[in-house]
Amino acid sequence: LIPGRQAGWRAGHPGRQTIRLLFSPAQKVTRIRLHFEETAVERLQEYVLQWSPGHDEPYREIVRQQWNFSPTGSTVEIEDHEVDLPAVALLELILEPDLNNPGAFAVLRSMRVA
Repeated sequence: LIPGRQAGWRAGHPGRQTIRLLFSPAQKVTRIRLHFEETAVERLQEYVLQWSPGHDEPYREIVRQQWNFSPTGSTVEIEDHEVDLPAVALLELILEPDLNNPGAFAVLRSMRVA
């Protein structure tokens, strides 16, 4: 997830993964862009974006979405979420790489937060 690098991020083990960003102090967030790519296997991915205004505060869901990847069809998913979050202390991306196969690995090409 480092700018200028093409590889992106791939989970070290299969199954559900959580990427958590911590902001101190809390930050205003207006846009979250996610880029997923899968060219090798067919899978049904689900992701959840959620945020919290403080470390002891409950999370608030931004979006929950599913996407079907297919090597012979849809290999890229790009989501550009415009939000108005005044003070984000925690931002989480929860990835379920394949709802039908617990042995699948999560892959994320890029994540940008502004």
